[in-house]
Amino acid sequence: MKNKIYAVGAAGVIALSLAACGTSSGSGSSPASGGAAGDTSSMPTVKLMVGGIDKQIYLPYQLAEQLGYYKKYGVNVELSTEQHGGVGAEDAMASGQVDMTGAWYIHTIDFQAKGKNVINLVQLSGAPGERVMCSPNANVKSAADFKGKTIGVTDLGSGTDELTQFLASKAGLSTKDYHTLAVGSGATAIAAIQRGTADCVMTTQPTVGALETKNLAVSTIDLATAEGAKAALGGEAPAAGLLAQADWVKTHEDAAQKVVNALVETMHWISSHSAAEIADKLPTSYVQNSTISKDQYVSALDKDKGQFLPDGIMPAGGPKTIFDMEKTIGVDTSKVNISDTFTNKYADVANKLLGITPTTTPAGADG
Repeated sequence: MKNKIYAVGAAGVIALSLAACGTSSGSGSSPASGGAAGDTSSMPTVKLMVGGIDKQIYLPYQLAEQLGYYKKYGVNVELSTEQHGGVGAEDAMASGQVDMTGAWYIHTIDFQAKGKNVINLVQLSGAPGERVMCSPNANVKSAADFKGKTIGVTDLGSGTDELTQFLASKAGLSTKDYHTLAVGSGATAIAAIQRGTADCVMTTQPTVGALETKNLAVSTIDLATAEGAKAALGGEAPAAGLLAQADWVKTHEDAAQKVVNALVETMHWISSHSAAEIADKLPTSYVQNSTISKDQYVSALDKDKGQFLPDGIMPAGGPKTIFDMEKTIGVDTSKVNISDTFTNKYADVANKLLGITPTTTPAGADG
């Protein structure tokens, strides 16, 4: 998701490598079964940029590092996060600056519609994790009330922008009926509401919790839970996933499988641990900073933790929902096949390796 991260206090905590660009050293011809790492110098290296690494919707990428799972499966993952004013995470992947990206599944459709073969390798969430937060003075109760209002999104053309367009369209509005403003996330999104430059913002935790705690905004539309997303969007709405160029995956299947192994075990770990236990494993600046306390972070995660899938499997019907959304907002999907935008084969290998039967009903070629 092309979310521009306005991280508060995250810098200096993560060993990020934004300057490290180029191709990774790992390659192979078939999916690996994984295994414990030996000499780290022999591990394949994968550069993975996340579209906002300290956001709750993207916490599995850093959590996998904190739990030691990348090294466990024999891959050196260089995590980085997109920065305001810089290249978006999914664009960095599509241009070859990094190997993989933590972004929204919807971008595979966007890229393939433009002739760029990007594929989703593992699905981390079954809902966008977003909420439309509106000032009490805005008198917004539903998307129909967007008319004449200013709606803040992370960036123009981002996943939150597309979601806003879709919600408005379902309510009979066009983009001419409301104004869209790029507000980022965290402190800048909060400031947009506080100063009145935006009536509503579409944002994630922990920004949602901060807005509620400060009594600046209330949740008007819930896209953070599976139930809320289904009600608002008409079906399963897979969001956060692991994306890569299909050509890169073909020549680096061993490394790709190892990254998926680590993320799938992380998803199992999330499903079997409490929000407090998850927060304890994350870097301090993610869960406690100038916008939110740790207790607030844990409370927010506890409320929205259900967005995370326990097995990394693309849910049945999910891709179709996203395709329908893209068509509604005017994206030409005529040359894009649903079955080409995602695969469950790497997650299947990972689950078998863990000895766990997936509980998510998998999407097939029809979505």
